Amino acid sequence: MVLWFVGLAPVIVWFVFRDPALDHRLVAAGALLPLLDLLWSDMPVLHTLAASVSLMIAVMVLTRGRRHGRRQLLAIPIGTFLHLVLDGVWTSATAFWWPLLGDEIAEGAVGVLERPLALNLAMELAGVAGLVWFSTRFGLGDRRRRGVFLRTGRLDRALAGPPAVRG
Repeated sequence: MVLWFVGLAPVIVWFVFRDPALDHRLVAAGALLPLLDLLWSDMPVLHTLAASVSLMIAVMVLTRGRRHGRRQLLAIPIGTFLHLVLDGVWTSATAFWWPLLGDEIAEGAVGVLERPLALNLAMELAGVAGLVWFSTRFGLGDRRRRGVFLRTGRLDRALAGPPAVRG
C-alpha cells in the first residue's frame, strides 16, 4: 500500500496550497513515513496525531531562523498528517488521540492490515490515477520539467496557473 499515499498526498496538497514551490517529493515521503509502523505493528506510534504534531514541532524548532529550510522541511509533517487522513486513522479515537485517551493504541491502527485486499487494490489504483493526473497536469512527461521536479520537488510555475485567492 504505497501508491495510495504517494499518488494522492501531492494531489491533495496541490488543491489545498496551490504552491508550485512546495517540495512535493517530501510530501510524498512524509505520507509514506507512518508505514514504518508496519515493522513494529504492535505499537503503531507513527499513526497517531501526537507523532505528526511532534514532527511538525521538531521541524519548526530545528529550522528557526532558516525560512527556506523550514518551508522545505514542513512538507514532511504535512505528508504525515495526510497519511492519517488517507489511512482513516482518525476513525480510531484511541489510536488517533494516543496517548491522550490511554497508553494503549487500539488494534487496527494500521489500516492497510485491516482492510480487505480488494479495497487495498482499489485504493492503489486510485493512487495510480492520482500520479497520472499529477504528472499530466504539471507536464512531467517533459524531460526538463521532470528533471527539475526530481531534483527540487518544485513544479513549473508556468503550468501552475494563477495563485489561489485568499480571503
